[in-house]
Amino acid sequence: MTQQHHSDLHALTAAYALHALNAAEREEFVAHLAHCEDCRREVNGFEATAARLAAATGRTPPEALKRRTLSAVEGVRQLPPRVPAAGPAAGLTQAVRRRAVPLALAASLVAAVSFAGLAARQHQEYEDARERARQTEERLETVSGVLAAPDARTVHGRTTNGAVATVVSSSLQNRAVFATTGLPAPAEGHTYQLWLDHEGTMRPAGFVQADGTVLLDGDPADATGVGLTLEPAGGSAQPTTQPLLLLALPA
Repeated sequence: MTQQHHSDLHALTAAYALHALNAAEREEFVAHLAHCEDCRREVNGFEATAARLAAATGRTPPEALKRRTLSAVEGVRQLPPRVPAAGPAAGLTQAVRRRAVPLALAASLVAAVSFAGLAARQHQEYEDARERARQTEERLETVSGVLAAPDARTVHGRTTNGAVATVVSSSLQNRAVFATTGLPAPAEGHTYQLWLDHEGTMRPAGFVQADGTVLLDGDPADATGVGLTLEPAGGSAQPTTQPLLLLALPA
């Protein structure tokens, strides 16, 4: 940029606060700032506003968004204030004009930061969904491995509330799978909890909400059986009700 006219420098307060000036512009404006109380006041206001907006967002916007925002700021027409001839009316007009560009830039900054926050949330939601999909795929592969294992052993049983249950275990995979059909929905505030019986000690092995196939949590290697109880939502450290099912695992 060529040397700014003195009156044009007043229009650079917002761009200076946003670090949108090039080196030559910044050097010239800093020299102007040392002698202009009005510009110093406006710069302080813009810097405080930008800091509050950044703190409220809580996330760093992507670099591409930052470049687009700075490009947009550079493209906003910034009109310098007209120097009044005299009189209070002219002074009021100058004040209104000098506030117009900073207010417009502040509104643009609010919109940009809001968009950055929305983009960050959408990105996090996408990452969470992708992680859930990865975990589901991993568990399905493990279930398939147990069912297809050459040493897979199967036992069947029926729960006290009428559901048919099947447990498939594999020593090679060191995993066990629980499947059920006809399982009634649990009462409100309760859940079906699975257990692995280790020589009389029942250890939590996961949950089942409806018909389907689930991978049991824990190590079935030295377990002698699988149990199912109805527990409060969230589960229990030890069974709190009579078992709906107890199936002995094959040796």
